[in-house]
Amino acid sequence: MQPAAAGGQGTDKVDAIAAAKLRGLPQIQRLLDLPATQPLIAQYSHPRVSAALRQVLARLRAELLDAASNIEIPDTPALVARAAAELAGARQPGLRRVINATGIILHTNLGRAPMAAEVAAAVADIARGYCNLEFDLATGARGSRTAAIEALLRALTGAPAALAVNNNAAAMLLALSALAQGGEVVVSRGELVEIGGGFRIPDVIQQGGARLVEVGTTNKTRLADYRAAITPATRVLLKVHQSNFRIAGFTEATPLTALARLAHEHGLLLVHDLGSGALRDAARPARPGETTVADSLAAGTDVVAFSGDKLLGGPQSGLLVGRGAAIDPMRHHPLLRALRLDKLCLAALEATLLLYQDDRDGALPVPRAMAQGAESLRARAEHVAARLGPIARIEASIGFAGGGALPGEGIASFAVSLNQPGISPEQLAARLRAHRPAVVGRIADARLLLDMLTIDDSDLAELVAAVREAVGPCAM
Repeated sequence: MQPAAAGGQGTDKVDAIAAAKLRGLPQIQRLLDLPATQPLIAQYSHPRVSAALRQVLARLRAELLDAASNIEIPDTPALVARAAAELAGARQPGLRRVINATGIILHTNLGRAPMAAEVAAAVADIARGYCNLEFDLATGARGSRTAAIEALLRALTGAPAALAVNNNAAAMLLALSALAQGGEVVVSRGELVEIGGGFRIPDVIQQGGARLVEVGTTNKTRLADYRAAITPATRVLLKVHQSNFRIAGFTEATPLTALARLAHEHGLLLVHDLGSGALRDAARPARPGETTVADSLAAGTDVVAFSGDKLLGGPQSGLLVGRGAAIDPMRHHPLLRALRLDKLCLAALEATLLLYQDDRDGALPVPRAMAQGAESLRARAEHVAARLGPIARIEASIGFAGGGALPGEGIASFAVSLNQPGISPEQLAARLRAHRPAVVGRIADARLLLDMLTIDDSDLAELVAAVREAVGPCAM
């Protein structure tokens, strides 16, 4: 029993020391009255400074009560400094600018398509005041918030009608709710995809109030499979972009033209979820193009749905183009109001489409990145490596379009590989992420790579500065 008693005495002694330290903690009011605290109160307000000091003292109490702790109570200036750091950290925005060094152009986690400078300027112009969002300046009457967007989409795609909502998932939900509710939607088994965030085509069909009818097999779906599935309850034949995967080898898919003929023979609609939504092939020279919006419409598709923030290179949005008889029910569906775009997205989308209309889509970061040549990427890597010295090495890399576009198709690139003794790739990556602006690269084979495919020339100086700070002056 003696060891237990001895242990108990030891614990009592620790508790007594902790209690003595706790009694030494200053009162909140004393800290609030300090001259050093007054500038904080003026900047952040009395209640916020008081709350920050309470958090600092609460953490300090917890540390003092920890039996393994051997800390001393900081002096009052140090406590005020901790509260100042708390307040400064709380003011940092959650949404921060990032330099994308991953080599994935349409990186969903990093915001997909960056805006062109003049698109950002158009957004800023609308953001700073009022605008004619739903007001006809010519007549003084109420107007349509998407009229300008629809006119541009019709002109660029040749579609008789168009509509815009807040993303492509919303576009598909609206289309199926308006066109297939209470009926059946026929889809190939090879196109029942799930993309990022758990978005599943079968779930969207169900939410749209329709019943899914699967046809064919995972790798082969023929026209006869669709024809055999048509019943009096069928409303829509649905073609879905496979997004982030491809089935290769022993495969067969039904061409859009054949699906359109079959749909129209039976008085049905063909809806095409085009996903990444390329308006033009010209943005991807020397690479196999995906089906463009115009290609799908020319094949006889009644409704084409696609994203605005993928290959189009604009803001997050879901765009619908097609026959007027198919688009009009969506325009009058009650769900449309819940899915509509706000004024800032509309400003960005219109400015993006105007660049296409003026044949200046090369000014958009996404088409520009897709069209880069290997030599320009190597030159960018050499520029960065020369400024970083021996910690940097240039190596060939493979980037990707991302965003579900061109899945499995790599883009030849060059990357700068970083190797600083004493700092692991994971540690270096964490330091770069903590920088402002944050730098996000990728780790491969125990190396941190900064891929030039997704780094703009305007980012180079900040990129070099971030790496120098992350590795420390001794490495340069």
